[in-house]
Amino acid sequence: MATATPGPRPAGAWTIALCWITVMLEGYDLVVLGAIIPTLIKTQHVGITTGDATTIATLSLVGVAIGAISVGPLADLLGRRRLLISSVVLFSVFTLLVPMAGSVAMFAALRLIAGLGLGACMPVSLTMMAENLRATQRARASTLTMTGYHTGAVITSLLALHYAEHWQVLFYVLGVAGLVIAAIQWWKLPESAAFLKAKESETERVPFTELLKPAYLRAGIGIWVASFMGLLLVYGLNTWLPKLMVEAGYAVPAAVTQLLILNIGGVVGLIVGGVIADRRGIKWTALIWFAVAAVMLALLSVRMDSTLLLDVVVFLTGVFVFSAQVLVYAYVTHFYPASVRGTALGSASGIGRIGSIVGPSITGALLTAGWGHPWGFYFFAAVGVLGLAAVATLPKRSAATEAADAVPQPV
Repeated sequence: MATATPGPRPAGAWTIALCWITVMLEGYDLVVLGAIIPTLIKTQHVGITTGDATTIATLSLVGVAIGAISVGPLADLLGRRRLLISSVVLFSVFTLLVPMAGSVAMFAALRLIAGLGLGACMPVSLTMMAENLRATQRARASTLTMTGYHTGAVITSLLALHYAEHWQVLFYVLGVAGLVIAAIQWWKLPESAAFLKAKESETERVPFTELLKPAYLRAGIGIWVASFMGLLLVYGLNTWLPKLMVEAGYAVPAAVTQLLILNIGGVVGLIVGGVIADRRGIKWTALIWFAVAAVMLALLSVRMDSTLLLDVVVFLTGVFVFSAQVLVYAYVTHFYPASVRGTALGSASGIGRIGSIVGPSITGALLTAGWGHPWGFYFFAAVGVLGLAAVATLPKRSAATEAADAVPQPV
């Protein structure tokens, strides 16, 4: 009787569900502050001004960036499971404390600390999902997980429609939900089999400097640049698309609707992009995705009289922009062996988070200077081209990872 070919075990339902929900919580947090800023300023809660709100938002993203960069080495040392649970608890506890802040400084500090935990959640979740699926499904693992991100953003938007004046509820919901998920993770989330196998074969921890060695440096530079450009686009568009549309002459309701269409396109793009990447190769798919994203962003600089045409272009922009960024993460989980995978994904996410801070800042500066349209879209299109160039430099799969996986996948 024939024996089965050994390989990574299929992902369990608990691993898939809990990693997806964790990423959903980050998507929820992405929108929550923006949704309540008008109310905070209007009511002058603890004296918050527009400038204070900008500082708080920036510090939140800085915390997320630091958390994403720092978690990688710890995840490769202590394990994916332990780090994920600890990170969820950290951001949940400090999220619950936000409504109790008695000053602007305390409000900002709590958001910064919560961001440290939140930033660690996504790279660890992506790593666990990838390591619990076969190599031929790793692109799909990343894109499937990231659909939770946009789902969380939609949930926050819907809740904000009903609780904008009682904004504290939004933070309490997020904090309590996070603690409940952490408790379930403690009982039901298994450690990554790939991590356990890697630890058995290692005599000492692999440091971050391993990523700077010749075998990984070329890939690292390409990944960091592509991740920076990808998250710059994601956050820049989510923050300023409605305002850019208004600057282009569209009515406010239509401009806000475009943000919804953009994110619907993002969900579709994540699902489709993951399937295509697993079949045709991650690098090839990422190249096409960044290229089409750049074209769509350039097209948005043109004033369109047809509402249907505008909706189609915005939808396609969402399809290709959001999943292009996630395909970079998929490449990381595919290229690096388990011993450094958490560190590599954490560095990609952390450096990308710098782009998430830079993107809204530059676009906001263009709008302030009166150059929002069409130069805002030209700027985004140029960023897409730079992302394309970075992906083009990525090498084929490492020999170490080829040897570790039973079923290799083309890149």
